[in-house]
Amino acid sequence: MTPLRLLALEGDGIGPEIMAAALAVLQALEPFIGRTVEVRSMTIGFAALEAEGTTIPEPVIAAARAADGVLLGPVSHNAYPPKEEGGLNPSGVLRRELELYANIRPARTWPGVPAPMGGEFDLVILRENLEGFYADRNMHLGPGEFMPVPGVALAIRRITEAACRRIAEAAFALAEARPARRVTAVHKANVLRVSDGLFLDTVREVAASHPGIAFEEVLVDAAAAHLVRDPARFDVIVTTNMFGDILSDLASELAGGLGLAGSLNAGAAHAAAQAQHGSAPDIAGMDLANPVSLILSLGMLLRHLGEGRAADALEDAVRTALSSPEKRTRDLGGRLGTRAFADALVARIGEITP
Repeated sequence: MTPLRLLALEGDGIGPEIMAAALAVLQALEPFIGRTVEVRSMTIGFAALEAEGTTIPEPVIAAARAADGVLLGPVSHNAYPPKEEGGLNPSGVLRRELELYANIRPARTWPGVPAPMGGEFDLVILRENLEGFYADRNMHLGPGEFMPVPGVALAIRRITEAACRRIAEAAFALAEARPARRVTAVHKANVLRVSDGLFLDTVREVAASHPGIAFEEVLVDAAAAHLVRDPARFDVIVTTNMFGDILSDLASELAGGLGLAGSLNAGAAHAAAQAQHGSAPDIAGMDLANPVSLILSLGMLLRHLGEGRAADALEDAVRTALSSPEKRTRDLGGRLGTRAFADALVARIGEITP
């Protein structure tokens, strides 16, 4: 059979530690995958900047295109030098170059892990990934922010019907496979009448072609309030780039924290799993990092690539570990370090029959 070819990019800060944990879990999952797994590791971030003058060299982009999937660690892009000096955001570059138009972020509570507001919920936020107010991905040439005179800053927001349609189609396809079968379009069309109006009109057209899926529209400020008050009312949320970025962090914190939040960037031909949190340089190299976010992201990537049995085993191992306080990492009240937590997951996977 054709091998499963993955590209591993450690990133900065705690990236090497949580990547090692994720790759140990991946190795334990090979009996569930049923084909050879080939992992190629390459350097991005500060290490690449020092060695090659850029935080994401061209060979890395080429390798990402050639791989079946990418496993991307956190990066310290806010600390990089200007892009003219090689300080590119590797995540943004890969999203653009591989056309990863859908950022998929589940947020769910886990048995035994306290959630700040209590209660249980399981929702997914699909965020359009290539447009919006993000200055690095909404212009063909030049940034989307500019200052025509001192003291005046302007930002351009790009919203296209084609991008709205494909993220909406992805949201309804995901809802088809979920028990609740509900999609909520989150917007601000009462103020951004043209751009969010286009988004909302397009999602409505897609909704009309999926009559078996319940559909509602919620203003973004109301959505934030509802997430805090009753996150279980949501199933699949579809929204534009910046709104989705903010709401997905809120939802993940309500579920127990960004350290428990998986994330997948997906396109028509490529996919990249990415930890939802940052690079945490203050604890780098201390064996303190919680690797669950990247590991769950790996599971999402495996499921996306058709390896559902492996993804199920991975999620079982995470659920089992999180349910036992003594098997959690220290940020969740446990005693385990990054390596020991990965060992616990590997041991649990070994107990499951392929």
